[in-house]
Amino acid sequence: MNRRHALQQLGALALLASPAATVLAQSGSGQGYQVLEPAVPTATKGKIEVIEFFHYGCPHCRDFDPLLGQWIKRMPTDVSFVRVPAIWGNPQLQALARLYYTFEVTGQVEALHELVFGAVQDDREPLHTEDGVRAWVGKRGIDTAKFMQAYKSFGVESLVKRADQIGRAYKVQGVPTMAVDGRFITSASLTGSHEGTLTQVDKLLARVRSEPRRS
Repeated sequence: MNRRHALQQLGALALLASPAATVLAQSGSGQGYQVLEPAVPTATKGKIEVIEFFHYGCPHCRDFDPLLGQWIKRMPTDVSFVRVPAIWGNPQLQALARLYYTFEVTGQVEALHELVFGAVQDDREPLHTEDGVRAWVGKRGIDTAKFMQAYKSFGVESLVKRADQIGRAYKVQGVPTMAVDGRFITSASLTGSHEGTLTQVDKLLARVRSEPRRS
């Protein structure tokens, strides 16, 4: 889902749209990926960083998530995988990013991450609001007070700000998008399918391994 379409979709989910930005990534034309120039510094030393950019209002991200989950299970040991919520300066997407990072800091990504796609897209749960999050979490037998304490914490706020910075650095215009080693991005719009995206990620990992490591 590209940025403009994504925000139109979010409008149907009672989220606000924001204007599109200029694509700055350089194309690897016809190869199923784009080359980022200059490369974006990665955070994980000694491993190849792979990022998925996503947001919970995106149907394509929802379709991609089970396939990505299977890829993560067989992920090579020299790879570090990170999810980064797309924000694009949108307050509602920022709130959904806050929800994701609360899952991370409370150790509940595996239990709750997948459920949010349905909650937002099918049930129209207002998970871009604090009250909506509190009510949704409360239905799941989770300690609501502890969860909301994490939700409003400085640590989660910092992670959300960092996600916005990362998205801007990569010039992400659509989701789901995968980034490899800070140098390449790929997506179904470039490969033709979600399965093709993960195949391309594996090819890019092999390429990175065959080249001298960046200092």
